Amino acid sequence: MENRNIIIMAVAVVAVIAIVGVIFATGMLSGDDKAPAETTPFNTSFMQGSFVGKVKLADGSQDYMKSYEDSEHKITYNISTVDDSESLMDIYYIQGVMNPEQRTINGNDWNIYFTQAVTGNQTASADNTMNIIICQSQGDKQGYLIYAIIEPKSDVNGTNIFGEAYTDYIEPLLESITLKQSSDVPKINEEFGLTESEFAQQMELIQQYKAGNTSALEG
Repeated sequence: MENRNIIIMAVAVVAVIAIVGVIFATGMLSGDDKAPAETTPFNTSFMQGSFVGKVKLADGSQDYMKSYEDSEHKITYNISTVDDSESLMDIYYIQGVMNPEQRTINGNDWNIYFTQAVTGNQTASADNTMNIIICQSQGDKQGYLIYAIIEPKSDVNGTNIFGEAYTDYIEPLLESITLKQSSDVPKINEEFGLTESEFAQQMELIQQYKAGNTSALEG
């Protein structure tokens, strides 16, 4: 199959799309001994809510992708929507992003993934490793994605699953969010530059891989 490796090569493109696009967030930190945290509200055509801290728009040039930055804590928040977010997570699966935690928060079902990435072509170390939390929710015809990219020099501990980054930033974000149904939602096959048929063929190979046929993506 000529196109069998298109998805694999295009994963990097999706990662860029995700980082070029998307965030929002939050509510208030919990705990009786804490004063209510400062929050920043947001409102897009596909999602609204508020996130903890002072966050400024970094890239709002696209309707269905927004990027925000918390410069104080060195966190980038990206949010986006696409018709089929589950297929996107299947693509990430072959890159090692797997085994999500499932949470129902504020009436929305979320799959929450924890992963890491290294800045540049370097060996992973504490000085160059970004911690990333991905939250994915799929409705009937529209999926939603939130990426929280915690930079190596962030003062927020993102190394522990459901640690500070999640409890103090991501969970309040999810508690604040209202998901909206949009018109003209971007189609995931078009994000990869594939026809629906070509994309379906690629996803069939990935499903074979997930089922244990690791040779499905070879060649």
